[in-house]
Amino acid sequence: MISDLSNNSIELSDHIRHQYCHNRPPYRKSKKPTAVKVYSVANESRHLLVFGVPQINLLRELKTEFRRHGTVQHVLNITDSIRASGNHQVEPFTDVFYVKFDKLEKARLAKKRLDARNFYGGILHITYAPEKESIQELREKLSQRRREVNLRIQKNRLSEHSNLIAKCEQVLQQQDSVHSAESIPKKHRKVSSK
Repeated sequence: MISDLSNNSIELSDHIRHQYCHNRPPYRKSKKPTAVKVYSVANESRHLLVFGVPQINLLRELKTEFRRHGTVQHVLNITDSIRASGNHQVEPFTDVFYVKFDKLEKARLAKKRLDARNFYGGILHITYAPEKESIQELREKLSQRRREVNLRIQKNRLSEHSNLIAKCEQVLQQQDSVHSAESIPKKHRKVSSK
């Protein structure tokens, strides 16, 4: 996979930063402005591309920042290969890095927390790079997602089942209290005065 990084045919049209969406209805506005981009399971990846890193040899600092979010397999500067491909214009005086995490959840978390964040004077732009995945990694990712969905379905069914049981028990308790009140002779029942 690392040898693919030096390949000059990298297609980066999906990695362009979009403008923030300012025309959302009030009920859909978030606390911080975001660009609208939807990711499917196939789009998310353990592989990330990090744009906008100031060109002052920040490899070690970038590794440290990403390691806070999970185990990182690789952090590589790929600015030269992207400039050589000519498919994407890199901002002047910035570098582009490739980051590979061990787990998809950690990559998702790192992207969420670090995207559009100030890093040594540059604003980071982090994108998923599913084009770097092997077929085996894609299979693992899809099977993992299938397992997660099945677990959520089971959990929802169990909670629905337990809610139904709780409601049934509540109805039975109400019926028991009504029946027990009926079994008390009238002279021993408390009569409320109005």
